[in-house]
Amino acid sequence: MDRQILCDWVHRYNAEGVAGLASRISPGPVPSLNDEQMAELKALVVAGPDPATDGVVRWRCVDLREQIIRRFSVTLHERSVGKLLRKLRLTQLQPRPYHPKQDAAAQASFKKTSPSA
Repeated sequence: MDRQILCDWVHRYNAEGVAGLASRISPGPVPSLNDEQMAELKALVVAGPDPATDGVVRWRCVDLREQIIRRFSVTLHERSVGKLLRKLRLTQLQPRPYHPKQDAAAQASFKKTSPSA
């Protein structure tokens, strides 16, 4: 047994009695984003990016990392951004991509004139 551990136990016993000797659970690290910032991040992801201002057509962890740095001044690793998204219960399922300048009327007329198989 190390001398420091014994000293810690003695101090805990003197301060709290026998209950002070029970094993304690560590609180863990402080979250990098608070609840308000997490809610704002979730709203950002659910709303999706604007290709004109954000420069992307879908969010990737790298892009969200840059948004987090810009909005909250918090630097996270790309993998940590993925963990935050899982914590927010957001999946990686993506809708089928489409071009922002597509013409729905032209597609409908093409489908009408194309031969059916």
